[in-house]
Amino acid sequence: MDTIDVLRSYVVHAHDNLSSRFEVARAMLHTPGQPRKGYEHIDTFLAVASKHLNAVDAVLLPPTRRLAPDGGTVVHDYLHAAKGLELALAHAKGREYGSVFDAGRPWQAVWADVGTALEGHREHEFGVTELLASRMDPAALTALADRLHAAERAAPSRPHPYAPHTGFPGLVARKILHAVDSFWDAAEGRMVPEPVRPPHKAPGKVTQYFLADPRFDEDHPPPGTRQPSSPGVEQ
Repeated sequence: MDTIDVLRSYVVHAHDNLSSRFEVARAMLHTPGQPRKGYEHIDTFLAVASKHLNAVDAVLLPPTRRLAPDGGTVVHDYLHAAKGLELALAHAKGREYGSVFDAGRPWQAVWADVGTALEGHREHEFGVTELLASRMDPAALTALADRLHAAERAAPSRPHPYAPHTGFPGLVARKILHAVDSFWDAAEGRMVPEPVRPPHKAPGKVTQYFLADPRFDEDHPPPGTRQPSSPGVEQ
């Protein structure tokens, strides 16, 4: 795989993971005799989403703002979408834990808001990633993907939509909130999975679709492709 795809593949993988965890979370699996068991999937989804959002703030936004004339606009639009998702996640967390502001709201409405916000965020993050891929060399993109993975491991695990997102205030907020969230995760026995980086391998069909970079095996051409004639063999 061309190394220029490393960062974009990482982001596609992250959103595929988020989408899968979202579907499991909103299924609200019934667990008789274990009333909290079904909520573990919600906790996991909220943690994975929160960590990824914070990592993008820390790693991808500074070079986006710096490398392109319209970088500030791209960052502004991204942050608007990211805050929308964080608010939706915060409401899901409030509904799960019985917040007076969300307790009476139907889960169907809560998940509808999360799904809409997740789609909007995906679109804007892909925009950020494409801008970076067009401005940075392959080695720099690989290093950025490495930093994004490391930042996810040290990011807050709960949604904090009103915390600072960028600059020095954002850096300080993430460090403090990571420590606070880690304490409460341990105290409450909350499952927070470690971020998994996709292996550097040839992109699958779904990744090729999102990257607009189709690749075909010479031994297995796409349907409708005419095979070259071999000498002495009629086609």
